[in-house]
Amino acid sequence: MEKSDIESGVVIGGGKEELDPKMTMESPKLRWAFIRKVYAVLTLQLIVTVGVSSVVYFVSDISDFITTTTPGLVVFFVSLLLPLLMLWPLIVFAEKHPVNLVILMLFTLTISFAVGLCCSFAKGRIVLEAAILTATMVVGLTIYTFWAVRRGYDFSFLAPFLFGSLLIVLVFTLIQIFHPLGKITSMIFSCLASVLFCGYIVYDTNQLIKKLNDDEYIRAAISLYLDVINLFVQLLGFMVPTQ
Repeated sequence: MEKSDIESGVVIGGGKEELDPKMTMESPKLRWAFIRKVYAVLTLQLIVTVGVSSVVYFVSDISDFITTTTPGLVVFFVSLLLPLLMLWPLIVFAEKHPVNLVILMLFTLTISFAVGLCCSFAKGRIVLEAAILTATMVVGLTIYTFWAVRRGYDFSFLAPFLFGSLLIVLVFTLIQIFHPLGKITSMIFSCLASVLFCGYIVYDTNQLIKKLNDDEYIRAAISLYLDVINLFVQLLGFMVPTQ
């Protein structure tokens, strides 16, 4: 019978003990404190995202400005590019408190505004369904990953496959922007991209449990936050053409 104990850092399989160096070098209480800190930051990010996105969605003047005016179109593209530009200072100051928290909040606000704009193009029922599906998948995959790690599994091997798939998604997104390929193709793409970000949730949760150190809580929170947001956006993109 195979069993493992994440709290002690000992994995026993087939009568052979394997030690995770990261987990044997620190107190189990510190490891769980780190995990709780990451999920606390992630929860605050998601609360801010829901709040900002709701304001953008329900205040029709904002979506009307974006869709009917040239300055609004500029604001839309800036809102999509700004989070990418803010990734650099986030990486540079990731371990410098409290600057990292300030930049993280600004990053979250820009992402939240962009998500709200994406939601404004869909009906409320579709947005709610996508949100419920996202929450269900995130919770389910998180529980599964914690269970699997306790059983001795390691999902680090997924890194090259996920990275390669992400490159394909990015290139295909650029193709879609300059040469739209139709609703059916977009739905298939969004479905496959959703599977990709489900894989990233498993991988990043595994890294959170086994690999990252206490000073990397911002990095861990950003990774999981982007996984959740991207999963939601892709599910929304999959469902919108069917409305």
